[in-house]
Amino acid sequence: MKGLDFPIIDPHIHQWDPYHTPHSAALLVKTLGKYPVLMDKIVRLVKPKPLLDSLGVTQYALNPYLPEHYKADTVPFDVDCVVHVEANWHHQKRFGVVEETHWLNQLNFKTHNLNLGAIVATADPRYKKFKDILTAHQDASPLFRGIRKMAAWHDDQGVYRWCDKPHLYQSKTFLKGFEHLAKMELSFDAWAYSTQLNEINLLAKNFPQTPIVVDHLATPVGLFGSVGKRTGRTSAERADIFEQWKYELEDLAQQKNVYAKISGLMMPVLGHTFYQQQRTASIAEIIHLLTPMIQHAINVFGTDRIIYASNFPMDKPNVALSDLISAYIEMINPYGDHALHAIFRQNAANFYKLKIES
Repeated sequence: MKGLDFPIIDPHIHQWDPYHTPHSAALLVKTLGKYPVLMDKIVRLVKPKPLLDSLGVTQYALNPYLPEHYKADTVPFDVDCVVHVEANWHHQKRFGVVEETHWLNQLNFKTHNLNLGAIVATADPRYKKFKDILTAHQDASPLFRGIRKMAAWHDDQGVYRWCDKPHLYQSKTFLKGFEHLAKMELSFDAWAYSTQLNEINLLAKNFPQTPIVVDHLATPVGLFGSVGKRTGRTSAERADIFEQWKYELEDLAQQKNVYAKISGLMMPVLGHTFYQQQRTASIAEIIHLLTPMIQHAINVFGTDRIIYASNFPMDKPNVALSDLISAYIEMINPYGDHALHAIFRQNAANFYKLKIES
């Protein structure tokens, strides 16, 4: 397998610690953390099935995931810089979201030969004091670069909805607040399912001065297998999901302020079930599954607006990070050395305004 002769930037990781920060499972892990099997059983009794299906394996959400855990996952690759993307901090209302930005500042990234290059926090543009929250994030850390507000909502009720209502990116109050991102020269991470790509497209058209990156190539739910109650059940349905995703992604790529992350493509919500077999996907399996997606994304966005990112530990139930990186290198290698450097390093630095050596 080909390696890289430069260090990688990973602009989409999640950090959390249920033992020492606000977390929906804080009480549970403090009480039963020494009994993981029992803890898993209880979680599966109290949490909704769509959420459990989206996670695949609960242990990664219940255990801390901190710089030392991420660094161990990257071996043998050299990752020198990361971007934290908001991890659904439990105090999600109003100014509570700024707590996550404060917390990240005190994590020991440098001890593990990592640099925290940027923070993508969260805030709700619908809130009347949205601008004040953005300012509070800026005051909390000079690494604050923008926000993510998840809009992922699927018509299939068996697919977990990460938003309180559909069509968030078309809400009048959301759009009014969103104007502050451009005024403050901040970026936006958009995450919605592929059935909502047209909503991201309209958002990008309305705000051409705001840099927008589409997380996880807009997550085509059920592309690789049955998900929820009625999604991706047959090969014909999966082919339709793929064709619609291709068409709408190509349309979105016409907006020059939009980048796309090849990330999150091994999450269970796409239909992957390796975790149910108590194993992770091999490099060959990853390449076989993802090559059509990667090729299309590069074809429509070009090599200068595609960004590699791991989304760890959310993809961990189905894939080892070292295998994922190896597979991506193999898939991108045919596009040449410039593409490798751009996708694994420079594009992330450009989008998030990272202070790094090229």
